[in-house]
Amino acid sequence: MSCEKDTAQALKESGHRPTPQRLLILGALRHAGGHVTAVEILEKVRASYPYVDISTVYRTLTVLKEMRLVTETDMGGGESQFEWAGGEGHHHLVCKGCGKVALLDDQRMKALGKGIMSSYGFRADLGHFAVFGTCAECLKKEE
Repeated sequence: MSCEKDTAQALKESGHRPTPQRLLILGALRHAGGHVTAVEILEKVRASYPYVDISTVYRTLTVLKEMRLVTETDMGGGESQFEWAGGEGHHHLVCKGCGKVALLDDQRMKALGKGIMSSYGFRADLGHFAVFGTCAECLKKEE
């Protein structure tokens, strides 16, 4: 089954209609290959469907986040970035010095979540986020 059919089926199963706009927005996210802003999604969708507006993009992103098909992360640039969440969870280490982004294995976050549950009886939603700090290269420059 194609990714478009899979996506349409996921929308239907969650009670949402697979409208052309939603499918185009999802397609733009799935094939972006990383993080994109809502404006970048809008530009990509408008290339094939010029009648979509930014409010449609944001409403669709909200639905997709609730379905856990898309993640939203503040990567430190002042604008939220969105990413297709089809695979294994992952997180980001963002250097405040040079801006380099490294992946943080989801297993570390799962362990943190288990520790929080054990200590506080609180189930943390650690789906996808960025941790800011200083990378090894920038630390060397500081020395």
